[in-house]
Amino acid sequence: MRGFGMYSVDNVGWIEKDRPECGPLDAIIRPTIIAPCSSDIHVAHGGSGPKENVILGHEAVGIVDEVGSYVRRFKPGDLVAVPCVTPNWLSRGVQNFRSFSHDQGPSGSFKFVGQKDGVMAEYFHVNQADPNLAHIHPGVAPEAALMTVDMMSTGFHGVELADVGIGEKVVVLGIGPVGLMAIAAAALRGASQIIAVGTRPAAVRVAHEYGASDIISYHDGPLDEQVKAMTRGKGVHKVIVAGGGPEAFAQAIRMTRPNGVISNVNFFDISDKIAITPLDWGLGMGDKDIRGSFCPGGGKRIQRLINMIEYGRIDPTRMISHRFHGFDAIPEAFALMDQKAPDLIKPVVYLD
Repeated sequence: MRGFGMYSVDNVGWIEKDRPECGPLDAIIRPTIIAPCSSDIHVAHGGSGPKENVILGHEAVGIVDEVGSYVRRFKPGDLVAVPCVTPNWLSRGVQNFRSFSHDQGPSGSFKFVGQKDGVMAEYFHVNQADPNLAHIHPGVAPEAALMTVDMMSTGFHGVELADVGIGEKVVVLGIGPVGLMAIAAAALRGASQIIAVGTRPAAVRVAHEYGASDIISYHDGPLDEQVKAMTRGKGVHKVIVAGGGPEAFAQAIRMTRPNGVISNVNFFDISDKIAITPLDWGLGMGDKDIRGSFCPGGGKRIQRLINMIEYGRIDPTRMISHRFHGFDAIPEAFALMDQKAPDLIKPVVYLD
């Protein structure tokens, strides 16, 4: 079969591989819509370390092509959403973490790209289909369901991790798709002032639609100083880091009040170094919690997010800025994500 991936760092293209084999608990999926992600770009450029001959991609919906003999909840022909994180639920490590992301070591539940080929292929493998796939209800558009498998799940997790409460003031660093979903989740949680950091006009518009009350830019000075000025010098209760570099993380600490939380769901590069000035953290005693977590795994979470779409709580398709058609369009969509076009939010590829 054919897939789009990386031969080595900074060297991407079409790769020929054997069709994956289906184990007794597993499923083989034929993708119908996929979405390139900035994490795929990081991986292709070596941001998670060197990799060779691996198919990229971890965001897909598709049709079940084959199931193992022990699979009971799914059958060939089912339309499914595939979480980007598919834990090994038989691992003891899964019992130790609330996000189920670390089944066999750090981020071990992230199988696609990290441990095996990804979804940008004619077929791909899903381990333990029953707990790791989610049905797409007839009333939910497949492209909307596609937004749940990483962007919505990760953005919402940033807000869950921060434990945003009613009336709290929140900053969201970055208004890419994950940041936009964090804004939406903070609004659903009852945050009062939601300050978003970003500059792209298309993303700014959607940020306001999802509930951002204010938009600030790093072009206008240090972010922490701007936030302090907007909050009568107090800072905010919660900061969700959904983008930016190490310097933005340091500013996140400075803009957080004592007893506040800095929640990180950003994918930093393997070469990044984060410096924390002791004074910004109250000489280590500032009662500012720093929490970082990977996207939670499993189909049950995705099913709940699909429920929110079905009942009109959120429309994640507002993030889709570019639509491509055909398997051969994958490289173009990937290049667009790599180049970060000014009007880009989220590209999707319909494999019709």
